[in-house]
Formats: sequence, structure tokens, C-alpha cells
Amino acid sequence: KEKLMGLFDIFKGDTGEITPHFAFVTSLIYMIGADGKVENEEVGQLLAVLGGEDSGGAIGVGAQNQELLDRAFRYQQNTPVDTFLTEVTPILTDAQKMCILTNILDSSLSDGSAAPEEQTLFGQFLQAFGISEERFKPFFDVLVLKNDRTVFTKTDHPSNQPGHTVQLKL
Repeated sequence: KEKLMGLFDIFKGDTGEITPHFAFVTSLIYMIGADGKVENEEVGQLLAVLGGEDSGGAIGVGAQNQELLDRAFRYQQNTPVDTFLTEVTPILTDAQKMCILTNILDSSLSDGSAAPEEQTLFGQFLQAFGISEERFKPFFDVLVLKNDRTVFTKTDHPSNQPGHTVQLKL
């Protein structure tokens, strides 16, 4: 008998298990798609955290992470972010939540600024994870500093003024 359900083959081997690693990758995908456009810098950041693999001159995701990435994309396309956050928050440790938050913020800032939709989404993650803005502020400041490359292109940048010292306010 010929099998007619080939369309569903994409789900083979997919246990559907929501793990912290799956939550991490899926969080990045939600952030990348938040403003409706995928920037090269955002894709580069996703590849950087997943681990890229050189294949015939093109950089792609290593085979071990390709299945995870595909599953995360499918999940993100079919699941509202509120549902996702409700499902993953209870399984994440504080360290995992902070890792996700710093990485999705880094992704949103990778093209120079966070779009309003990215800012809103980041706020949803903070709230769902129970992390206050006050607690997260030092991490925020470091990532803003990391991604503000205008210090190299704007001679009148406030941070480049004589006597200015970059400091972390705790």
C-alpha cells in the first residue's frame, strides 16, 4: 500500500520536546522575526550562537543543530509568543533565562538599534521570566556598548569626548 501521508514526514524524529536549548533557539527566532524583516546581522548572530559549519564555501548550521533550527522555525510560525513563554518559563533556570535575554537583546541590537516591535517583544520576555528592568540594566548597558559601533564613525560621539571613561553602573 502506498503511503499518502508524506506531507507529514517533516515531523518524523521530532519528539516535540521543549528543552532549554530548544527554548533558546526559538527565542532567537521570535526576536529575529519580531519586526517583520530578517537582517543579515541577525542571521549572523543566530549562526554564531548555534555554531556555523563551512560547507563548500558557504557557512551554514552544523547538521546536529539543523534539525533543532528547523523545528524551532516551525514552532515559531505556528505558536503565539505568549503560548511559547508560558510553556518554556517553568523549565528554565535563572541562568538560562538571563542567557536567553542577553542573546535576544544582542540580536535585536545587532543592526544598530532595536525596532519598536523588538523592544515590545523583549519586554514580554522580561515580564514572563520575572526579571526586572532594574536587575537587567547592567547587562543592557554592556550590550548597547558592544553594539554601538558609531563610536568609530561619528567623530562627535559623546563617548569619544576627551576625558570620557566608559563605566558600568551597578
